[in-house]
Amino acid sequence: MIEVAIMIEGQNGLNWPRWQRLAQAVEALGFAGLFRSDHFTEAQPPDLDSLELWVSLTWLASHTQRIAFGPLVSPVSFRHPAMTARMAAAVDDLSRGRLVLGLGAGWQEREHANFGFDLLGEAERFVRFEEGLKIIQGLLRGGAPLDFQGTYYHLHDAVVLPHPARAGGPPILIGGNGAKRTLPLVARYADEWNAVFIPAKRIAELNARLNELLAARQRPISAVRRSLMTGCIFGRDEAGLRRRLDGRNQAELTERGMVAGTPSAIVEQLGTLAGIGIYRVMLQWLNPDDLDGIEALADTVLPQVSR
Repeated sequence: MIEVAIMIEGQNGLNWPRWQRLAQAVEALGFAGLFRSDHFTEAQPPDLDSLELWVSLTWLASHTQRIAFGPLVSPVSFRHPAMTARMAAAVDDLSRGRLVLGLGAGWQEREHANFGFDLLGEAERFVRFEEGLKIIQGLLRGGAPLDFQGTYYHLHDAVVLPHPARAGGPPILIGGNGAKRTLPLVARYADEWNAVFIPAKRIAELNARLNELLAARQRPISAVRRSLMTGCIFGRDEAGLRRRLDGRNQAELTERGMVAGTPSAIVEQLGTLAGIGIYRVMLQWLNPDDLDGIEALADTVLPQVSR
């Protein structure tokens, strides 16, 4: 069995009416969660509506009752990590403990240039990311005032009050497929590793590497959950699938790690992912207005795979 959540691209036309309709549908239809990206713009023009991440999550926390939710992922390059920790603690409390705090280093050049954020080179970016992780983890889990002197951040007697109601605050998710930089950070700081758009075979390889890194840190394998965010092309029947594929090759898409097919094929692919240890899959749904498709997916797939 596997949890199935919906993931949307927040920069892909997301506004309040769409967000509210999506949240209500995902909750009512039985999905495990609703996740969204944290981007200001598309990587290429034209720009579309892009509802601010933490404002949207605050609304979601108080207008849903059951689903997990969070960013996939929120870059430390956009916001000071102390502010991210404060917002995350408050939103998690408001939702009664349903936030998954997805964090990343940042990658999209255009939005950083457009809005004046310093993306940095890759090596420096990951140094800053680790500093941000240390601060966020320290503020959410430490309790005592935090002192921190790094290259990019400096804190003195910093504390998040009120303390998070959930012991340790919301779980930290780190997304990405990098074996050299990302997985060591997962092993040290994360409660969940989120693979992104890769096939089951590669997930299994990275899973094995993550297990080695956890063992080296004397953390149990069970300390880090494994999830996957990937694309989804779904058709209720063969005719519907052909329309959604729009000339693309289904086999090629699944070989690249996407979930694609009619209900029986989707169920089989999700079963494969569950078999290699993925407990939750976040299916990227690119059309935020396609609620009929989301409903069809829920009706035909969820009863066969949900926990």
